[in-house]
Amino acid sequence: MNIYIVAGSLAAILALAGIAWFLRLGRDSRIEGPEAAADAADSALPGFTTLNAVVGADGHGALAVTDDGRVAAIKRHGARLAVREVTWDAIRATSAGMLVETGDKRFGSVMIANVDSLDIRRLAPRLTKV
Repeated sequence: MNIYIVAGSLAAILALAGIAWFLRLGRDSRIEGPEAAADAADSALPGFTTLNAVVGADGHGALAVTDDGRVAAIKRHGARLAVREVTWDAIRATSAGMLVETGDKRFGSVMIANVDSLDIRRLAPRLTKV
């Protein structure tokens, strides 16, 4: 009888591991790169066509910008990327990087680590000329 309990438990553990693998749970929680951030913003926001994107050094936050000045904050939410359109006023520089305060309690803030104002100027050069 005990061998059946052990075998059943092992089968259940393997089944749960297979489901977690299929759902991509426990994978690297980094944003893969600017291309992934741009694709997420383009697909999540209607009429959004990314001109440039930047990902923070830790891979947890990103910004995407269009040629007409729209900006999107991107962060990892489980196995997927969550995207919110924000205004330029919501972005501010800190010592750790650029902080995006979305104003959405459920989405929260996004930190783009080790990105500074110069990186933002490179991201949208036409929009930040003085």
